[in-house]
Amino acid sequence: MNTISFMTANFVAQQIDYALTEGWGQGDTATQRHFRPIDSFAERFEELLESIAEMGFSAIDLWGAHLHPDWASEEHQQTARALLDKYGFTVSSLATGVNSTLGDLARVCDIADAVGTQIIGGGGALLTREYDAVVGLLRERGIKLAFENHPEKTPDEVLQKIGPAADVIGVAIDTGWFGTQGYDAAHAVEMLADRVMLVHLKDVKGVGTHETCRYGQGIVPVEQVVRVMQSRGYTGGYSVEHEPELFDPTEDCRINLDMLRGWLGRPLRG
Repeated sequence: MNTISFMTANFVAQQIDYALTEGWGQGDTATQRHFRPIDSFAERFEELLESIAEMGFSAIDLWGAHLHPDWASEEHQQTARALLDKYGFTVSSLATGVNSTLGDLARVCDIADAVGTQIIGGGGALLTREYDAVVGLLRERGIKLAFENHPEKTPDEVLQKIGPAADVIGVAIDTGWFGTQGYDAAHAVEMLADRVMLVHLKDVKGVGTHETCRYGQGIVPVEQVVRVMQSRGYTGGYSVEHEPELFDPTEDCRINLDMLRGWLGRPLRG
């Protein structure tokens, strides 16, 4: 059965009271500042999980700003895992970039192991710069990298980035970014289906912008994406992704979850 997860980066603007006016980095920095202190980490991470559980989710994609490789100590990691277990959460992926060195990638793998996931979802220059070494490290660690499209305008560009190592490198297809780039996301998943490890199911309001919205209120054929993937026998996860800059996405994500459950033929939340 396909896992449905909540992308914790949906709360990118939470720590600045949904007034994200200076770009993604503003929210990333504020989130890390909030979660980094070990003395308050358990309380704050538990609040995060409680809010997600209340929406009806039992799996998450853990955004790196909530448990960042630069500062996540062994105590942070153990605390996070204990709380995940307490609330019955599984981690579908660790959502973070892979940009710098092989040592940094190894550190990301450590955190993935700690929270119980085998998938890193993200992009980064390291993959193209040191492809063979990245593949070797992933194989050694038993971790997979699901490359997330952002600036790539076509599936062919994505395939060029991920290369031939299908056993450890695939795609975390971001339907919203294909919408932003003006490419039909349903056609994109058809072209990439054999390499898809995770679907970041996102809608956006228009081409050329990345203003996310509730499913069905934008230009991305999100239901058709799900239909295409299911027709291909896809058994991987769907991540509910919606990262508004100026308002709390909680209610929209509840509705998105119900819509997705309906498309997958599952009972709605009671």
